[in-house]
Amino acid sequence: MKRIFDLIFSAIVLLFFLPVGLLLSIWILLESKGGVFYFQERIGIKGKPFKLWKFRTMVKNADQKGKLTVGMKDSRITKSGYFIRKYKLDEFPQFVNVLLGEMSVVGPRPEVEEYVTLYSDDQRQILNVKPGITDLASLAYFNENEILGKSENPQETYIHIVMPAKIELNKEYLKNPTLLNDIKIILKTFVKVLSN
Repeated sequence: MKRIFDLIFSAIVLLFFLPVGLLLSIWILLESKGGVFYFQERIGIKGKPFKLWKFRTMVKNADQKGKLTVGMKDSRITKSGYFIRKYKLDEFPQFVNVLLGEMSVVGPRPEVEEYVTLYSDDQRQILNVKPGITDLASLAYFNENEILGKSENPQETYIHIVMPAKIELNKEYLKNPTLLNDIKIILKTFVKVLSN
């Protein structure tokens, strides 16, 4: 049932988002070199890596200067990127990941391998389900970049404070991974984006 919902919901979102996506693509291409999309390897269900789709919001090869984004004042973010990130529009291409069966609409956000290797055996239980575009942790840490931007050591703050807290929220989700709960999280995410 969850897979059927994911397919139908993602297809509808991509269809309605297409005109906006085309406009964003043109803006990204006109502003800087590097292509429309940014592909990053993330760790999915059962520890299997996959390529996560996003609209490119940073200058080319920005990830070589660090994988964490530290606030909206990060000098690597392009002008179009500021707008795209503010309204979480960079996440929309991930509905393609959902159609490909690599992700679900709702589920623990996928991490890069660098951080997954730090998981304890207990924390690795969140890898037993497909990662998602949104989850309880995404709602609680909607402005995560701002939190890291205020930290003297964003990497340490993420590893020792933010990441463990997000994993605990994901474990809570695993206790009740129903379609009804997924719909509630989607609606809360929609409201959060609009009120940002």
